[in-house]
Amino acid sequence: MRVEIWSDIACPWCYIGKARFEKGLAEFAHRDEVEVVHRSFELDPSRAKGDTALVIDMLAEKYGRSREEAAAMEANVAANAQSEGLGYRTEGRDHGNTFDIHRLLHLAKARGRQDELLTLAYRANFAEERSVFDAEVLVALAEEAGLDADEARAVLADPEAYAEDVRTDEREAAELGANAVPFFVLDRRYGISGGQPSEIFVQALEQAWKDRPATALTTVGGDAAACDTDGACEVPQS
Repeated sequence: MRVEIWSDIACPWCYIGKARFEKGLAEFAHRDEVEVVHRSFELDPSRAKGDTALVIDMLAEKYGRSREEAAAMEANVAANAQSEGLGYRTEGRDHGNTFDIHRLLHLAKARGRQDELLTLAYRANFAEERSVFDAEVLVALAEEAGLDADEARAVLADPEAYAEDVRTDEREAAELGANAVPFFVLDRRYGISGGQPSEIFVQALEQAWKDRPATALTTVGGDAAACDTDGACEVPQS
């Protein structure tokens, strides 16, 4: 069974949702027969390359909040991340265009190291003092994931390398009706939107496995926190 996950490095609920999905997958009896493929989805594709801003400042401007209110929003998300055992910095993180990161993730996919690079990129962005919007940081992360540093640097230097792969993923997301991430698709039959609890993923995996002859894409689980195409990331009230 194949599980495709549309996500963006800039999306905190994608970071949290990946951890929750992996917990659910670990409880699934047929986990060794599940192929996981990560797909590209940009939350802020119109932002120019190199145009970065502190997350707190971006949130304050986007939602018309004070910096204190934006910091409280980040603290709420951090609490959700920490409940899953994830590191999360609430100060000093930056936000920018993620197209180059997605291109590099497609190189990693071609070399069989996609999940390794994605995990490292999430950790760098949310938990460490490393900007994923810096090309040399991305090269270092690629090397840590087992990729050739020179090949990674060459991909980043060529704006067309793997660009169509990113755009294809984004077109497929639109065709499937995904307007927020994370978005999980099980065998192109069941869709799960948002950072659902791990038990929802267990139920969905079991249902998809049991009902493999089904053909229509069915949404599993209720509403859950996600980041939409405007870059807005929902924050639970409790």
